[in-house]
Amino acid sequence: MTLQQLRYLIAIAEQGSINAAAARLYASQSNLSTAVKELERELGITIFTRSNRGVTLTNDGTELLGYARQVVEQADMLEARYAGDAPHARLAVSTQHYYFSVQAFMQVADEFQGDEYDFILRECATGQIIDDVRSFRSEAGILYVDDFNRRVLERAFAEAGVSFYPLFRAGVHVFLSERHPLAGRAVLTPEDLEPYPRYSFEQGADNSFYYAEEPFSFLPHKKVIRISDRGTLTNLLTHHSGFTLSTGVLSEEMHSGIASIPLDTDATMEVGYLMHDERKPSELLVRYIDALREVIARNPTVDECLR
Repeated sequence: MTLQQLRYLIAIAEQGSINAAAARLYASQSNLSTAVKELERELGITIFTRSNRGVTLTNDGTELLGYARQVVEQADMLEARYAGDAPHARLAVSTQHYYFSVQAFMQVADEFQGDEYDFILRECATGQIIDDVRSFRSEAGILYVDDFNRRVLERAFAEAGVSFYPLFRAGVHVFLSERHPLAGRAVLTPEDLEPYPRYSFEQGADNSFYYAEEPFSFLPHKKVIRISDRGTLTNLLTHHSGFTLSTGVLSEEMHSGIASIPLDTDATMEVGYLMHDERKPSELLVRYIDALREVIARNPTVDECLR
């Protein structure tokens, strides 16, 4: 077993593809494939399962990846200590489609003083966030829980070996255009929203009510438009007659043209971050979580900041 093999293993797990990992490392695909096969033969385990969509860590592979990260991080620290160079900085976060996640991420990037870094932010479906943290592809995942989805998601967290740490609670709000017929209301009810299209983020293979990013997704609605990115949602909200439900934390890009109105309900959304149970937060991840708290604390719609 060599450090190079472990570095290849980490890159493949993060990229989810041998081809993508080879491109990132400027190495040949055959070298990476050979390294994985040699590791599997030496250790007597299967590290990845392969499909048309790429590769996925097995349970043995996930355990090995945790050890590999520790070995490589220690080796990098040794090299940095005795070569006089700063270690390569890395931060990887997977998140539901929240702009405050992006704001905090860019705050950390802007404040970082090092000459070299590799920062990754993935806006993706709920199931993918859990899997990214489980497989160490991301250091943290940002998502929400409420009374409806909590039991299902907590079971998924436990199976993935990850834990949820709350950041804040907020009441459910309706996002819609400032020109919308309902935009002048102080409070809205679910009945008010029935005639209008509901915008929802598509969840792929895990397209379950419990994995939805919007509260009350289980309530029947005659007009539903599913999208996969935040830019499309902003465009739809600004220029069309639909709505979506969220925390009420408006992004800078939403302050112009989009209204946030409380929904008449006692339900609350609890937003927090996931971390793998076998992982200690890096200094950069701690800075990112602190930045999240700073961004959130500035928003008046947040009911309660949690620590």
